[in-house]
Amino acid sequence: MDQSNSLFSQVLPLISDHDLNASIKQTGAMRHNRGFAIRDQLVSLMFCQLGRAYSLSEICDGLSSCHGKLNHLGLSDAPKKSSLAYVNKHRKPELFKLIFLKTYARLSAELESQGRSKRKFRFKSKLYSLDASVVDLCLKMFNWAHFQKSKGAVKLHLKLDHDGYLPCFAHFTDGRVHDMTVARAWKFTPGTMLVFDKGYGDYAWFGSLCAGSVSFVTRLRDNARYKVVEERPLPSDRTEAGRNVRSDKVIRFNGVTADKCPHNLRVVEMYDPQHDRVLQFLTNNLTLAATTICAIYKDRWQIEIFFKMLKSHLKIKTFLGTSPNAVWTQMWVALLVMLILKYLQLKSTYGWSMSNLVALLRFNLFTHRNLWKWLNNPLTPPEPPPPVPIQHRLAFG
Repeated sequence: MDQSNSLFSQVLPLISDHDLNASIKQTGAMRHNRGFAIRDQLVSLMFCQLGRAYSLSEICDGLSSCHGKLNHLGLSDAPKKSSLAYVNKHRKPELFKLIFLKTYARLSAELESQGRSKRKFRFKSKLYSLDASVVDLCLKMFNWAHFQKSKGAVKLHLKLDHDGYLPCFAHFTDGRVHDMTVARAWKFTPGTMLVFDKGYGDYAWFGSLCAGSVSFVTRLRDNARYKVVEERPLPSDRTEAGRNVRSDKVIRFNGVTADKCPHNLRVVEMYDPQHDRVLQFLTNNLTLAATTICAIYKDRWQIEIFFKMLKSHLKIKTFLGTSPNAVWTQMWVALLVMLILKYLQLKSTYGWSMSNLVALLRFNLFTHRNLWKWLNNPLTPPEPPPPVPIQHRLAFG
């Protein structure tokens, strides 16, 4: 007989107590605690994401209805609506940012050590994609989330680790902040490979990446002016990807642009038969094959898929509070939950799609099964309980 706790209670330890306590100590979040524990808030918000609760009332009532199972979650009692609303409004979201970063560092290291990160490319550099996504809001309710004259929005700026496609860093702003404003503030380790779209086309930033030994792949702007320094030979392989490479050349920018980025760069032209167009990819990497440069940019689409999964399967388009703290806290917890879901997907041998994993986990959130057995064989029924032995009658002489 399976004596395991609920699946939800087995998911929670993936956020280690050590990381939680270190984050609390680092941010001083215990001040003004008002009797509502930080772990209780985290469990409640994770229940909101995994259980698809749409309001504070649904979170509190949903947990209240699970009498006898809250002890497995580390909760002495279900939260009160007023208490949860208060801490969401007043507790700083930097706490949940730190929990997310520490959890990513631990889980990604574990996946890499076990060979489950599903690295796609053979080059040794870490590959990250950068992009931002807008979440629309009502400006009358979220009057701090400025975007347009009569429209509010917040923006999620994300860095995605292509080893397993895990979210590894994020920054939240109102909708007016340009993608480049955030990108310039981020620091990257020398040897890193970045891929991003034309929204990050800042030539001075390209120059700083080159100076910092950070490689990048992006689309070349249509109005770019440059001179060709060297024509490189086309790929010799006769695969479809090799045949689609039209040109490979080393360039330097002209005019004012040359002062911003005084480095040799590379332009790879590839024919896209699906849309009958020619794409120009700009990179400062002069060693990788032209087909690899094209494949790297194609893999950038994974960050678009990640945004779609985040918005479709988790709760980040409607919010439990209207204050900045409440919004940012909910978004950090959503990213944390998505990180855990990706980890479970990579660890499982079942071959989950994200939509099926989210749906079936939600249906079985308080089912008592071994988490890892369930992940590997979700449709197999649990072992039946052992038969109760028949008691022998006492014989009286």
